[in-house]
Parts: sequence; structure tokens; C-alpha cells
Amino acid sequence: MMFRQRRSFSDVVSFVAHFHPFVHIQKRNLVNVKLKWVKDTVLDPVVSHSLQLKATCTLVSLLGSNPDFSLPIYCLARYRGQLGLPPDLKVSTFIRRYPNIFQEFYRPDSRGTPVPWYKLTPEVLEIYTQEMRLVYEDCYVDILNRLQKLLMLTKERLLPLQAIDQLRWDLGLPYDYENKLVAKRPELFAFVKLPHERVGLKLLVWDDCLAVSHLESRNLKLAQKNVELAFPIGFPRGFGLKRKCMEWLHEWQKLPYTSPYVDASHLDPRTDVSEKRIVGVFHDLLNLTILRKLERKNVSNLRGPLAMPQKFTKVFERHPGIFYISKKGGTQTVVLREAYYRGELIEKHPLADIWEKYVSMMEEGFLDRSRGLYKKEGMESSFDGKRSVYECESETESDCNLLSEYESDEISKEL
Repeated sequence: MMFRQRRSFSDVVSFVAHFHPFVHIQKRNLVNVKLKWVKDTVLDPVVSHSLQLKATCTLVSLLGSNPDFSLPIYCLARYRGQLGLPPDLKVSTFIRRYPNIFQEFYRPDSRGTPVPWYKLTPEVLEIYTQEMRLVYEDCYVDILNRLQKLLMLTKERLLPLQAIDQLRWDLGLPYDYENKLVAKRPELFAFVKLPHERVGLKLLVWDDCLAVSHLESRNLKLAQKNVELAFPIGFPRGFGLKRKCMEWLHEWQKLPYTSPYVDASHLDPRTDVSEKRIVGVFHDLLNLTILRKLERKNVSNLRGPLAMPQKFTKVFERHPGIFYISKKGGTQTVVLREAYYRGELIEKHPLADIWEKYVSMMEEGFLDRSRGLYKKEGMESSFDGKRSVYECESETESDCNLLSEYESDEISKEL
């Protein structure tokens, strides 16, 4: 008889939630809230500087990995996709901005035409040596763990190498990490064949010690007590938050936190709880990067491996107090707000300190070049017994196959 009594929906949900808590948390649908984008004059310069820094570091790594620390321009131009330079900026033009980092000289190609080559100067070579010492000695375990955690975020512990390449510099991985880092740990990683003649990297061993999110590690006592975890939030000056949005955000923070390292297939993607889990995934992903930021297009390409719903990057726009979207450099870069204070990283990785040395050299070289301290000298070379002055602007070689090994910033939809 007791079961014939009609119960309200809320009574049923409460009754079931007593035995199945996750059922209760999904009764709330995704709230339609739109928050405006406000320019952050403190974080925008951080992004601008880092875009140029990434290009410089990548070029230094390419040259540093070569036996004589030098390469022709047509080889460097092949990796344009990894540099993140504006479409209208030639690789050679960017390199020539910093003559104290990249020394230019000329060598003849197979047809006798002089081609610009670049090599590292002794000053930057010393910094590069310090960087490699950090990567392979002092911070080896830390960088290896970052790669492991990246793969642990995916549903199959697997990512195409092309996807990792796009995140390589941000994660602090060295150039040619496949051979110098991954191949030396066969007990942890394996290369697997993927459709369309692609190669993927698979994590073989799950480490429970690493399966702890950044938010959980910072709130360990609360996490142990099963208290809902809230994300640190901050808004720039001039950001007017309406009362309705403030109330929604306050309630949203109270929702259960789902670790990005646990199975979340039971969550309804149409709920705020699922959205909080998505925010948690990218909160952890950004914390895996050295500078706590990533280009949005590189994040979007992870939808398949991370098992995300359609338009999942909308969380960046719905939560401007957690993430900031910078539009500098002709791209969109997602920055983790809590990681910065007055434009400076609060917690600096040792690699960030090394990269600051590159920044100092870039500023010095650019200023000295603009002041005329590095006068453009004619590159002399003797051909057919004659001394000639050449000025070569081409980034291609006529008889060389210049198909890029990294032709696009976009990963195919098969990811």
C-alpha cells in the first residue's frame, strides 16, 4: 500500500539520491548564461610576448638539435606551423630581428645559388645548453609526468603525435621528444599505428599517484571530506557582473567536482555538473603547461581524444573568471587567470626562468638592431673566381622538395 502513494518528483529524486548521489547532481540542466568578453590589458601583453618567445624557442631547438647548430632557411621554413607566426611574416624576417640569437651566413645550393643559413650564437648556445640540462636532468621526471598526465586525461590514454606536437613547447617537451624521451621509456609508452597513416603515442601504465588534479592537490583536506571543490575566480577591472550571473556562478561552484581522471560517462552533457567537469579537465590541462596557457585551436583539436561534447570550448567564454581568451597575434589564446598576478606567473617552473633569458636576449637584439648596432653586411661568396655580394630573400630551394612535415596548425577531424 505504501508504494501506491503518489510522490512528487523532488521527493523521488531525494529518495534515489540518498543511495545514488550522482543521480541527484544531474537533475539541474545547463543554465543559459552569457557573460561578456572584456579585454584584459594585463594578460594581453603576456600572450603577445609568449607568441614570439615560442617561435624563438622552437627555432633554437631546431638549430640546437643539429650537429653543427645550423640549418638553411628552407629547412627552418618547413616548421612554420609550429612557430605560430602571423601568415604575412616570413620566417627569415622574424629570424633577422634577433641577430644576437641567430647568426646569418650563406652557402651555395646545388645550383650554386647562395642560400641563407642560420646558426646559434655562442651566447644563446650557452642558454640552450642550460635548458637541455634542465629537461634531461633536473626536471626530467617532472616533464615526463606532464606527458603521462596529458595522456591520462584522454579516454584511451592515446594521442596522435601531431596533437602532442602542437602542445610540445607549452608542456616543456624537448624537440624530438619521440626519440630522446619516449623511446627510452618502453615500459611507459608505445607508438601505435592510427588510421590515415598516422602514428599515436599510448600510455601503457596508469599511475594512481598522478591521477590527482591540480585542484584536488591544492584542496586535499576538502577532497578527502568529499566537500565540493570550487575554482579560484577573478575578474579584471571593468568587468560588470550582473546579479543573476553572480547567483548562478555561486550555485555552480557548489556543484560536485568530478576529477578529470575518472570515468565521467554517466554525466549528462546537458547539465551544469558536466560543464564543471569540462572546466576541470581544462583547468588541469592548462596547469600542465609551463606558462598556464594554450592556443584555443590546439585545445579544440582534442575534442575526440578527451571525449568532449560539441562546442565544449564554450566553457572558456562562460567562465571568464577562470579563463581569459586573448585575441593577440591573430589567434585566440586561453590563459588560466589564477596563475598570474599583475602579469607575472605566481609559480614559475625552472624552464620559465630559462625562457626569460631568451626574452632578455630578444629585447636586447631587437633594440640594438633598430638602433643600427647590427649593420646589414653583404654576404660575400666566391663563385667562378669572382667575388659577389648576394642578398637572398627566398625561403625555398628550387630543386628541393619543400613539402612541410607540419603543414597545418589544424588536426584532421579523425582525431
